[in-house]
Amino acid sequence: MTRVGLLGYGIAGRVFHAPLISSTEGMDLVAIVTANPERQAHARTAYPDAKIVTTDELFELDLDLIVVGTPNRTHVEYARRAIAKGVAVVVDKPFAPTSAEANDLVTAARAKGVPLTVFQNRRWDSDFLTVRKIIGQLGEVRRFESRYERWVPEIWDNWREFGAPEEAGGLLYDLGAHLVDQAVQLFGPVSNVYAELDLRRPGVQVDDDVFVALTHDNGVRSHLWASAHAAHHGPRFRVLGSEGAFVISGLDEQEDALDAGRRPTDANWGYETRSGQLGVLGQTVEVPVELGAYEHFYAELQAGRIPVDPAGSVYALEVIEAAFTSARENRVVTL
Repeated sequence: MTRVGLLGYGIAGRVFHAPLISSTEGMDLVAIVTANPERQAHARTAYPDAKIVTTDELFELDLDLIVVGTPNRTHVEYARRAIAKGVAVVVDKPFAPTSAEANDLVTAARAKGVPLTVFQNRRWDSDFLTVRKIIGQLGEVRRFESRYERWVPEIWDNWREFGAPEEAGGLLYDLGAHLVDQAVQLFGPVSNVYAELDLRRPGVQVDDDVFVALTHDNGVRSHLWASAHAAHHGPRFRVLGSEGAFVISGLDEQEDALDAGRRPTDANWGYETRSGQLGVLGQTVEVPVELGAYEHFYAELQAGRIPVDPAGSVYALEVIEAAFTSARENRVVTL
């Protein structure tokens, strides 16, 4: 069995990591770190065989894998401790507050021979998997549009809303880490970055309305949106090609399913009734979404493979940093 210790039991730990780890054959969730009494109670009920420990206690345990699902400001510190201990480590996205820190982690892990990966789970979203499947039917792709839009008109007391740079808060770090990663996965390296970052809600300290335009080396343009202040939501994906288009609305349902207590071992896991439209204007056909498959991340790890090359997450952070520069200086940034 792979003995796993989980740092953090907020949204990342409770909704994603703990359920997926405990559903992976061959993995044993032996310890969870959370100081919050309500979260401790939830963890004890949901995972009675796992010890609730402090951070220092976790690093004293005999573990095969440490998962860092804590606030962004602590990712680098805890990943370094895991690497120094010689234990394989999963770091939630964003990998680090800066690409330089992320690159240092990759270098340290390679020097120690420690497996290191980043939890880019939305590579296994149902709609993204569908885009990957059908994209060859569009001819030459000209523009890729991708959105994570929400309506959250009031800010909430959470580190994601805090303005200190070390927090790496705001939507560009949070949802942008997925948007940029998916675009690069589909269309490769980026030559130019343009961004508009706004603070829309009263009292907000970090970007809550984001637009990023990427020009890829192959000529594809990716237009990416993230917003907490969108009273109307655009399509999740719209892909325009020389021979047709693909459009799909709504969101992958795996997060809600995990939050509601469903698991990848349940019947019909990842199945959705959503469909996209493929074709030209009125001449389109319905394309059912692929099965969502977050469980593949930990299954790959258990099989001895790295599901996400951390170098790709370092590159995504370089693109995000270019987007911050573009928005601050109101110019196109060349990579």
